Amino acid sequence: MSARYRGWMPTRMLRDDAIQPTEYRVWSEAERRFARRRQDVRVMAELLATVPREGLRVPILLGVDDLDHRVYVSDGHHRAIALRTLGAPKFPFTWCWIRAYRVEHATAPFPYHLLGLEAS
Repeated sequence: MSARYRGWMPTRMLRDDAIQPTEYRVWSEAERRFARRRQDVRVMAELLATVPREGLRVPILLGVDDLDHRVYVSDGHHRAIALRTLGAPKFPFTWCWIRAYRVEHATAPFPYHLLGLEAS
């Protein structure tokens, strides 16, 4: 079995019209929620303190819908918001296809063309 693909993506792509949040309509909604809930505030404080020193320990998981090819953050919303807040230039990620009845973790390179980018 091949290892999961791991790549780098510009953080500027974590926006409503490119890489969207899965659990929220828009990124600002996720940011507001994370600023209100005590547990989220603690998670964000930890990330904002450690990411500048250590980078991300766990890559963000991007999901690509196989029907409309939209790209989502499948796992890592807190990490994504921390990166956005810190103005990080890029972030590590893995990715998967989101199929009708299953999720397939990808070993092939990410389809950067879906976001109008060249392979990184």
